[in-house]
Amino acid sequence: MTVCIEQSVHESEVVVETKNHCDTNELVLNGDVAVPDQPEVNAFGQSFRDYDVETTRQKQVEECYRLNHIYQTYDYVKKMREEYKKLDKLEMSIWECCELLNEVVDESDPDLDEPQIEHLLQTAEAIRKDYPDEDWLHLTALIHDLGKVLLLPRFGELPQWAVVGDTHPLGCAFDDSIVHHKYFKENPDMNNSAYQTKNGIYTEGCGLENVMISWGHDDYMYLVAKENGSTLPEAGLFIIRYHSFYPLHRSGAYKHLMNEEDVKNLKWLQIFNKYDLYSKSKSRVDVEKVKPYYLSLINKYFPEKLRW
Repeated sequence: MTVCIEQSVHESEVVVETKNHCDTNELVLNGDVAVPDQPEVNAFGQSFRDYDVETTRQKQVEECYRLNHIYQTYDYVKKMREEYKKLDKLEMSIWECCELLNEVVDESDPDLDEPQIEHLLQTAEAIRKDYPDEDWLHLTALIHDLGKVLLLPRFGELPQWAVVGDTHPLGCAFDDSIVHHKYFKENPDMNNSAYQTKNGIYTEGCGLENVMISWGHDDYMYLVAKENGSTLPEAGLFIIRYHSFYPLHRSGAYKHLMNEEDVKNLKWLQIFNKYDLYSKSKSRVDVEKVKPYYLSLINKYFPEKLRW
């Protein structure tokens, strides 16, 4: 199988033999960090994350967000987290899940309409090139969107609005920076006065782990990794859980709810996001050539089979 990738494939194949924890105390950012080349246009010839341009694709994207903003309520997210934390759908390996994503297209993404497996490898290989020593980050990039299998029948075949798109907190005011904010007026949570202030039901500095975030592939994959005992560092789990939280890492909203650990991890998320967004390209790579490297990382940080 061959997929799209941004840069050339690595010649060497590194195999990691031991399972261990990456010391998060060693995750120190230098003053100068590598960032990917940032193309001016996406696969459709428009600017990245332009939600206002008039195209058929954009109408589809907007409808996804309209439904998301109407139906994602505090109670709905609480129910979904309780249901999917059971991890009772099936058992399979990380790589088997990667291959399942060939069946998935994200209708909320204005920049890409390719199968998701292509985007996973685009992102992972781009990061691998610029951060060769951070193997946990390579693997995080590979698996960050695996939660999109929620769209498939064996995982409940959830609607697009319940799986993809930017995420945001529930239980407090909806920030104006959230994409297509106007549709929140139909959300039932707008009738709960306790949710209409800046802090809502939370306290400043409470930590994002204590904040209810809209349900989707981010939170599901985080639950899968956490409950199956992944040894990825906290920064990796943070990236998986909040990579779609654009109001935070793009607009700076909701920072008042973060604690000190969140602030540290956000630095890595903002690095990751540049690759997640701008590595959507049309070059080619041989999956079988890079597969052994990623299988070695999966073996290092995850059990052979996971509950999903």
